[in-house]
Order: sequence, then C-alpha cells, then structure tokens
Amino acid sequence: MKSKELSVGLQDRIVSRNKSGEGYRKISAALKVLMITVASIIRKWKKFETTRTLRASRPSKLSNRGRRALVREVTKNPMSEIQRSSVERGEPSRRTTISAAIHQSGLYGRVARRKPLLSKRHMAACLEFAKRHLKDSQTLRNKIHWSDETKSELFGVNTRRHVWRKPSTAHHQANTIPTVKHGGGSIMLWGCFSVAGTGRLVRIKGKMTAAMYRDILDENLLQSTLDLRLGRRFIFQQDNIPKHTAKISKEWLQDNFVNVLEWPSPDLNLIEHLWRDLKMAVHRRLPSNLMEFERCCKEEWAKLAKDRCAKLVALYSKGLEAVIAAKGASTKY
Repeated sequence: MKSKELSVGLQDRIVSRNKSGEGYRKISAALKVLMITVASIIRKWKKFETTRTLRASRPSKLSNRGRRALVREVTKNPMSEIQRSSVERGEPSRRTTISAAIHQSGLYGRVARRKPLLSKRHMAACLEFAKRHLKDSQTLRNKIHWSDETKSELFGVNTRRHVWRKPSTAHHQANTIPTVKHGGGSIMLWGCFSVAGTGRLVRIKGKMTAAMYRDILDENLLQSTLDLRLGRRFIFQQDNIPKHTAKISKEWLQDNFVNVLEWPSPDLNLIEHLWRDLKMAVHRRLPSNLMEFERCCKEEWAKLAKDRCAKLVALYSKGLEAVIAAKGASTKY
C-alpha cells in the first residue's frame, strides 16, 4: 500500500531544519519521520527548490491556433459561447480543455456582476459629476442623506445558497430553496441612510406616483434626518426618475428648504451596496409570505451596521476616482 504523503508544513519544517545545519538523523528523530524520507525531501528541495508534489501535465489536445482564436474571442466578447465556436473550428469542445487553455492567458470564468445600463449620455454626466465633486470635503459628504427605491422578490431567482447533504438527497425538502413562477410576489421599498447609519425603510404599496413619493418624503425624510442627526443643512440625494422630479415633489422639497444634490446616474448611489446586503440577509431567513418578507426587510435594515454605512461614505472619493479613470463607465464601487 502506498504510504500517506507528508503534509506541506511538515516537509517545509524538514527543509528549514536542514538549512539551519541539522543532519538527517537528528531531523528524523525530532520530527519522527523515517530518515530515508527526510533525505528524499531534502534532495527534492535542492534539485527543484520546492517541497510541493511534482506532477507532469498532459499535453493539450487544443492546437496553438485554436487556443489563440479562443483567447481573441473571449477578449472581444466575454460572454461568447466558446464551446460552440471551438466545435465549428474542428477543435476539441470539452469544457475543461477549453477552460485550461484560456486560464493560461489569465482569463477565468466568473459570475457576471449586475450593473445599471448606462448610455453615453449617462457616462458623460457621471464623468462630469465625478470631476466636479472629487475635491468635496469629507465633512460635506457626511451631510448627504442618501435615498433610493428597490424591488425585492420573495423567492429571489438570483439567490445562491450552499447546503451540506448526503448523496441522492438533493431533492429532499430540507435541501432545497422554494421557488415559484415570477418570484412568488415582490415588494417595492424606499429607504435612506447617511454616514451615521440607516434611516427609515418604507414599503411602497402599488405603483408609486409623484403624490405617493411626496407623502413618503413628508412622513419619513425629515424624521430620518433628525434620527441621524444630520442637522438642518443636510444634502438630500435622489435619482432623476420622473416621480422624483415631478412638480409636486419639487414643491415639497422647496417648501421644506431641502438642498437636493444633482444626480447623474443610479450607478453612483452608495445605497446600492446596502440593498445588496439587505437582500442577502433577508433571503438567508427564508420568509414564506410577503407579510413576513416585509417584516424581515425592516428588521434586517435596522440591523445594518453603522460602521458599514460610514465606510461606504468614507470610500466615496475612491469611487469618484474610479469613475474618472473609467471615463464615466461602471466601476466596482
């Protein structure tokens, strides 16, 4: 029977002791490893300068020309169906063969991030906004009251979870996530936050109108501002959807002396990070109906850490720098 391979840590200790001047016999006695094994590990280290297991790789079935073609294709279109293209060129079509070839060029398959669709006009506006506000003081940014709406599905179709289970139990109820057509219903939420933490979270019932939005502001914005201790000279951030820019909404903001931050694109809104945190936390609780779903949303929103909010605001300048570097396109921020 083949003996069990020594751990990497133990092999490194053998080499380290040998470097410090210890002989094979002393190392063998101290670490309780056969002297012939100690000698073999040290010889391998002296020859290859590594203690890792050396294995010869099988030559690729993909031709150099086919590999170059694959790399060109995925570089030009990261979402292309490369297996089909490989078959059309008469090359091997196994996913592992293709992946290994592309990995050699430093490209790896990952889940695509979801980002708001930006037109050229949006990108130009984002770039101009970033240049104008890059030098704003942190004190000024700490005065911003961020807000937005989001739609959240009861059984989110994009939710991923891992489960520990035995073989052939994949479809047992305890090992599955319940799904229904069209997500099982959804709710629309309005929320706000600042450097001091999260403000109020409100469910929007039905299709939101300008009058409904005005009522949300009237019932929640100023109270949240007081709760977050932003002061009278706070800056209110909202995007430019028609309900926000409607006459009735503008009049309420003017009547209440609210200073509104002009806004170029939803891609720059810091609250998007909190929406993602909220949805992940709520889906971990697996609510079974919309009433429970709403309750979970409000509870998890209140639990979001103040440090998380403060960090988002503190890093906002880096986000603006990234927007300038990307010439207004989407960034990781």
